[in-house]
Amino acid sequence: MSSLFDFEAKTIQDQLFRFSDFKNQPFLIVNTARKCGFAPQMKELEDLHQTYKNKGLMVIAFPCNQFGSQEPGSNEEIAEQCDLSFHTTFQMMSKIDVNGTNAHPLYQWLSAQAPGLFGSQAIKWNFTKFLIDRSGKVVERFSSMHSPEKLRAPIENLL
Repeated sequence: MSSLFDFEAKTIQDQLFRFSDFKNQPFLIVNTARKCGFAPQMKELEDLHQTYKNKGLMVIAFPCNQFGSQEPGSNEEIAEQCDLSFHTTFQMMSKIDVNGTNAHPLYQWLSAQAPGLFGSQAIKWNFTKFLIDRSGKVVERFSSMHSPEKLRAPIENLL
């Protein structure tokens, strides 16, 4: 796989999502968890979505329960709470694994394209963020500690 546009995933409503349907758009892809201490970043992600969606940015969230079991429940429960608690309107995907033998192929690719600290490909925690340009190439990886609000300049550079 050579770009984001080679991948597919399921939405939180169990619909097929083909990234190729959104060629020439930049993406911000994040693994999320509602019970994580970083969960307030959901509001910041929504703010980025509202600010930049008309300029083409797609914010995509992949719920993941691999870190401290902080994303329990079904896709339906996740979608409902994200709507009620965070008022999310950006694209939520089906819950996946981001590490290990069952890691979603997209996350295997993202991790290989933009290794973390000391070259580690593993996702370290919830709310690791990947910024992808219009050609489907990973521009940068940001840790959980990196607030989505601080991504405005890199996002604007892609728009």
